[in-house]
Amino acid sequence: MKALILNSGLGTRMGKIVSDHPKCMTKISPNETILSRQLNQIVDAGIHEVVVTTGFLEDVLIKYCESLKLPLKITFVNNADYKDTNYIYSIYCARKFLEDTDILFMHGDLVFENQVLDAMLDYEGSCMAVSSTVPLPKKDFKAIVDNRRVYGVGIDFFDDALSAQPLYKLTSSDWMTWLKRIIYFCESGLESKIKCYAEEALNEIIKEINIFPLDIRNLLCNEIDDEKDLNFVSNRVLEVENRIVYMAFSTDILHGGHISIIKKASRLGRLYVGIFSDNAVASYKRFPIVPFEERKALFENIKGVEKVIEQDSLSYKGVLKKLKPDIVVHGDDWKTGFQKPVRDEVIEVLDSYGGKLIEFPYADDIKYREVEKRTRLELSLPDNRRGRLRKLISMKGLVTFMEAHDGISGLIVENTVVRQNGATYQFDGMWVSSLCDSTAKGKPDIELVDMTSRFRTIDDLTEVTTKPIIFDGDTGGLTEHFGYTVRSLEKLGVSAVIIEDKKGLKKNSLFGTEVQQTQATIEEFSEKIRVGKRAQKSVDFMIIARIESLILEKGMEDALARAFAFIKAGADGIMIHSRRSEPDEIIEFIKKFRAKDSSTPLVIVPTSFDSVKESEWKNLGVNIVIYANQLMRAEVPAMKVTAEEILSSHRAMEADSHLMGFKDIIRLIPDTL
Repeated sequence: MKALILNSGLGTRMGKIVSDHPKCMTKISPNETILSRQLNQIVDAGIHEVVVTTGFLEDVLIKYCESLKLPLKITFVNNADYKDTNYIYSIYCARKFLEDTDILFMHGDLVFENQVLDAMLDYEGSCMAVSSTVPLPKKDFKAIVDNRRVYGVGIDFFDDALSAQPLYKLTSSDWMTWLKRIIYFCESGLESKIKCYAEEALNEIIKEINIFPLDIRNLLCNEIDDEKDLNFVSNRVLEVENRIVYMAFSTDILHGGHISIIKKASRLGRLYVGIFSDNAVASYKRFPIVPFEERKALFENIKGVEKVIEQDSLSYKGVLKKLKPDIVVHGDDWKTGFQKPVRDEVIEVLDSYGGKLIEFPYADDIKYREVEKRTRLELSLPDNRRGRLRKLISMKGLVTFMEAHDGISGLIVENTVVRQNGATYQFDGMWVSSLCDSTAKGKPDIELVDMTSRFRTIDDLTEVTTKPIIFDGDTGGLTEHFGYTVRSLEKLGVSAVIIEDKKGLKKNSLFGTEVQQTQATIEEFSEKIRVGKRAQKSVDFMIIARIESLILEKGMEDALARAFAFIKAGADGIMIHSRRSEPDEIIEFIKKFRAKDSSTPLVIVPTSFDSVKESEWKNLGVNIVIYANQLMRAEVPAMKVTAEEILSSHRAMEADSHLMGFKDIIRLIPDTL
């Protein structure tokens, strides 16, 4: 594609303003002329060749263009008869440089905003800039439009006409048809044919080609004929350039699609980029590989980005009400799916003060999907997975973990997402429970399943998921063995191990004092913690001490004394547990603990005291909520009911109606991570 700019005229209506330079060199802002703006827009649009027709003060014009030092091949074509001809003749003079190419055609006194040019270049086929909202001018161009086609262009058309501007994008075939008619006019020997508008030649062949109206409505696209026009356009340019444009990013891996949309957005005004906080990204997408401050710095160094701000939720409402941008830019991928409520909210807020939403086609290139696949692979690696628990606690305050006992339950934890009121919720990680591990194997929960078998469960999970894992270490085994367990868990990429302060044959805490359970002394358990911390190689791994005092009815003071002693021994967190259905004693412990220690992570497993919302636990000071056995408890009765139904019916048909199709189950399993 080539651009054609017509600059041969005298511009007499501009008076003394153009006494020493062609009209196109008139300043419309302190740092910009009509022509410099056009040429820079052409460069930004990716067009490399421009044909400029000249006439009045040609030498001044050429020197000025050269001084701009733009990466353009500019061909200057002089119309020696510029005083006695119209621009149709200037096009004729340049004809040999304009053959067999798509053309972006404009008058040299035309000022338009980038949004107009981008829309024109994105349009499939030939088009002309028209406006359905601007009143019809008396003396300027109008276009007759019928059935979405342009059937005539001129100053004397009023019926079925729209206001129009001499800005066209023409396919090679449409342009050549018009150019041949221009050549015919200029070689006819009739003086009137070289003094008319080129559109008179267009009107004779317009039914042979397809030019469509591009309705730009109230966007800036105006010719400057006199000083009044100049003042109007200059003010509009200032207004356009001071528009606030806002777009938000959750990505931590930039690719060509992101750069492309940033470039488009920056052409609309002053671009403010919102970067989703780490918490916002982790809540609806995946854990960000690149932390917020680094992502912020990355965007701050991208050309065209004026300012970077933090967006702390998936909802745009807070940012929009504070910033009140003129334009919000987004890809068109959120018109359906889970982001649709967010889009609806954005439109509602923009409508409240007159803002506008612009959506560009989403860049769904296969190579960009490969980037995301590689990112997920990085997240699954042990060194990347291990430290994520600490980071999640730091960014979110409270994290939730769901029990997983095999690959398929791990995939359910990994991929289950719930959207409510514009927000997105998902589990932060997986809990590998000794109870569920034993139950899945049909064995009692007495540490009968050895560590080798339990590590196999971790392997199954890490092969198909990316989220962090907390391991239920029961009592931790013999103190002398615990260091080796820690080393093994670290190598597997586990984020934390929770060990309980009991000793001897392990009995499930659900039994409380119904069975004999022996609590280790404070010094015995503290030494086990110290052994584990000495064995630990990475700073990321966490050893969390689980206190059984409330389970064994040893009292609140014993539980608190143990908690502070275990922290002194090196524990990275405290888990407090209770069998009671009411949360009172857990809440009492939390309040008393937090009165003395505001930073050590607190863990709860609200299996019996399950009425309290996560937000309430967070306000109290809890950092990790573990749903310890719900998936296993859901799985067993469902299997039992199905088995009984098949036995009772002597066939599978009755049971099939409430079973998930195996195709749907298979879809849970990715071909690759």
